[in-house]
Amino acid sequence: MTSPRGRGGSQRDRAERPQRGSAERPQRGSTERPQRGSSGTTKRSQPTRVPRERTAPEVDVHDPDGIRLQKLLAAAGVGSRRVCENLISEGRVEVDGHVVTELGVRIRADQTVHVDGVRVQLDESRVYFAFNKPLGVVTTMNDELGRISIGDYVGNRHERLFHVGRLDADTEGLLILTNDGGLAHRLQHPQYGVAKTYLAQIRGPVPRDLGRRLREGVELDDGPASVDSFRVVDSQPGRALVEVILHEGRKHIVRRLLDAVGHPVLSLVRTQVGPIHLGDTKPGKMRKLTKDEVGRLYSAAGL
Repeated sequence: MTSPRGRGGSQRDRAERPQRGSAERPQRGSTERPQRGSSGTTKRSQPTRVPRERTAPEVDVHDPDGIRLQKLLAAAGVGSRRVCENLISEGRVEVDGHVVTELGVRIRADQTVHVDGVRVQLDESRVYFAFNKPLGVVTTMNDELGRISIGDYVGNRHERLFHVGRLDADTEGLLILTNDGGLAHRLQHPQYGVAKTYLAQIRGPVPRDLGRRLREGVELDDGPASVDSFRVVDSQPGRALVEVILHEGRKHIVRRLLDAVGHPVLSLVRTQVGPIHLGDTKPGKMRKLTKDEVGRLYSAAGL
């Protein structure tokens, strides 16, 4: 005969044994129910304040007296009117730093517009040229000493053009000419580090460590200077053609750097400023920059 204990214990054992889940389950009506998400404490949790999201104030770039944005973009050469409308609808157009997606927005031509992060110049009065300065021409629009100057090549234009940077009379190559004073200032300012590329013919042979020495820096009379890049393009007995890239803007900086390391410059040509290449533009000639080149020039200047 099986004892009651063997079947499940005595009545006393059953009374003392807690029922499954009874330790955790509070009695109905109890006021000490743990708060959800708590660690089991019966103390009521304090209400949590939900932080308010800070929303940037909406800026209205619309000018009721302006011109429709897609029309200005099409006139600036971005694309057809339909293409420009799609760009706006896709949120790829910014006006004064704010994304515009409505097709009815009107703006002025002097407002700042970017498409896919690239500046679009809407002001048709602004002009931009790449000029190949010949040897012997001084970098000024009007030389008081009567020497041949840039003004002798572009004096027939009605715009007042600025030359971005300078090239000495013995250096030929690329000069950017524009009547956009703000852009010209930014391109020349050392803070923005717009790189310039030169081809220099120097006395050879060129030692293998010359590039390293120039990149590490050379002490000049007005302080240390260095190049961003240096490479040998061609080498012949007694001379070599080298490419020098730097963002320095000090006077005669390339000539002084190479002379300081024992390789005087025999001839010097600037072939590139930022994203703009000299290309096949002949000496004394200039070409109008494309819309894409102007946009990339703005980007290089941080505009």
